[in-house]
Amino acid sequence: MSLNPRHVDLFREVVRHNGITKAALSLRIGQPFVSRAIARLEREIGFALFERGRGGVTLTPEGEIFLHEVERNQAGLEYLARAARGIRARGSGTLRIACLPAFTYSLMPRIVSNFSRKNPGIMLSVAVHSPERVWSLVAAGQCDVGLARPQSGFAAVDDELLMTTDAICVLPRQHRLRSKRLIMPRDLHGEAMIAPAPGAPHRSRLERAFEDAGAEVRTVAEIQYSMQRCALVAQGLGFSIVDPVVARDFASTRIVLKPFKPRLELTTVLLFPSQRPRSRLALEFCDLVRAETAEYRKPARAPA
Repeated sequence: MSLNPRHVDLFREVVRHNGITKAALSLRIGQPFVSRAIARLEREIGFALFERGRGGVTLTPEGEIFLHEVERNQAGLEYLARAARGIRARGSGTLRIACLPAFTYSLMPRIVSNFSRKNPGIMLSVAVHSPERVWSLVAAGQCDVGLARPQSGFAAVDDELLMTTDAICVLPRQHRLRSKRLIMPRDLHGEAMIAPAPGAPHRSRLERAFEDAGAEVRTVAEIQYSMQRCALVAQGLGFSIVDPVVARDFASTRIVLKPFKPRLELTTVLLFPSQRPRSRLALEFCDLVRAETAEYRKPARAPA
């Protein structure tokens, strides 16, 4: 059975105006047309909707139940219409982000705060994971935007370079090297190091830099994330080589930040599910990410 939507709309109008004649006058159509539409609807559904009398019409018990279902369906249609307007205007009602812990200390809160002020009513969901997990979530279409280090072996992901930064040296405030403008591996000979965890993006390159310089350091801890390494430096445990985006947020009276040579580049990419187009919300969020990280991005090098 397929009902005529126009007949259902006229049924709602008759109920709203408490009569066929009043509904017809309100809609500026003939009363016989409305009467025939209601009669046809009743034949289609197999029961009477109204009891007719001199004072107008009243709903039958079956009509009451049918009205409830009509209103519920109409509410669903109105919800879908509102959702469609939201998608048309903003892209979606929810934006799902997956990122590394390194970005959650203050970079992501600043971006989320700016985004929410510009998009009141839009829910932003931020999940914090390892690089591999961020890539997996994007590949599965379970988030709209990812921020991570480059990885290989993931299909269904479009990646876009966000920034390449040079790792920096973080020292306790009263460290003997605090006055040096630039820190090199030989300067750190014999010092206690809070090292990146094995497998971290620049761990092997860092070890090679010390080996090439003939400098020996004492590894007192291996910590995966720059944020925790900075916290231990602030406690005076030793020095560390970290992501400058994180280190900036830890700059305080307890630590100092110094450029480090040789350069150890850290690359961050934006990730998008390749199986669907990027929403307006996702594009706007990425614009805020680029603006917030602009100071870290290096100018393009001139071709040789």
